[in-house]
Amino acid sequence: MISKARLKQLAEKFGTPLLVIDHDELRKNYRMFRKYLPRVQPYFAVKAGADPAVVRTLFKEGSSFDVASMPEFDLVYDNIKKMPAKKRQQWIWDKIIYANPIKPIETLTELDQYKPLVTFDNLDEIEKIAEHAPRAGLVLRLKVSNTGAMVELSSKFGATSGEAVDLILEADRRGLVVEGVSFHVGSQTTNYQNYVEALNLTADIYAEAKSRGYTKMNLVDIGGGFPAPYDSTVRPFKELARIINSEIKRLFPKEIEILAEPGRFFVATAGYAVSKIIGKSVRDGKPSYYLNDGVYHTYSGQIFDHAKYPVKAFKRGKTKLSAVFGPTCDALDVISMAEDLPDLNRGEFVYSEMIGAYTYASATTFNGFSPATVVHVNE
Repeated sequence: MISKARLKQLAEKFGTPLLVIDHDELRKNYRMFRKYLPRVQPYFAVKAGADPAVVRTLFKEGSSFDVASMPEFDLVYDNIKKMPAKKRQQWIWDKIIYANPIKPIETLTELDQYKPLVTFDNLDEIEKIAEHAPRAGLVLRLKVSNTGAMVELSSKFGATSGEAVDLILEADRRGLVVEGVSFHVGSQTTNYQNYVEALNLTADIYAEAKSRGYTKMNLVDIGGGFPAPYDSTVRPFKELARIINSEIKRLFPKEIEILAEPGRFFVATAGYAVSKIIGKSVRDGKPSYYLNDGVYHTYSGQIFDHAKYPVKAFKRGKTKLSAVFGPTCDALDVISMAEDLPDLNRGEFVYSEMIGAYTYASATTFNGFSPATVVHVNE
């Protein structure tokens, strides 16, 4: 954990807006995941924190990677360019999954040389892969319950249980190899029953495929959704891990490889935002502060990820319910209408914690304001 004093020092040194990434926290979260889910190989979802330094740290820890675009693939591939060609190819197969179920033809054409692992969930994708990336290994994405997730995903991706095995057999008929089945229970899932239902559905698909003559599958990808501890309502990760471990042990023999795609879980608690008050006013009797960071920048997760990042003051004092706005001229740029803050002055710093996931990764330059400077500590 980075102290308030350290955050303030960094802001004074590098200026604001500032995003601080604590690599000790990245390593701690990775090791916690491996400790409590020892049979599961994590494939970090690069979209949660697409930064070369973040990828490098997790690479050194032994993480694999879930990518959803060629720029994300290249971000990971930059770490293995110096490997011998044979070892490099094996690493790609074992350590990268292209987990976007829908891929442009240009992407498939480029990916084919790497013989990658890719997901799919429909007939059209099978046709594209067969024509443009026939050397790929396939993973069928299932539609599963996302009840209780902060961000729902099954409305956009996933084959239904009724069509799943038909798709597997069709891919096989076209000369492709389906390596296994994947699912995603939704981002920041606090309903742990989603994993139980999804794992049991996956086991049913395995059994049906086997009964219909397909026996080539050897992996299960349990996706992401592992919740970050944003507040006390989020139950401990080890509780979820116990549930997952129990179901995996009961449903899948040891020779089946188990993958996962944690994103938020690795990076959320590693990020700190520090910004400066550039203006203040009283609106409808409420103190209102304008920061040089906002929802088009580090606080973008409030829109794209439905998350909230409480704004905190460095100084103490009697607090009042206050509004906090970003720097742009768009009325959408509202960080909060209800923060308990002491009386603050123009030029003072404020900060937010647990802001490392889906924030700077989706920041823009709207209105000409640049995203925060990213500073890495404890690399």
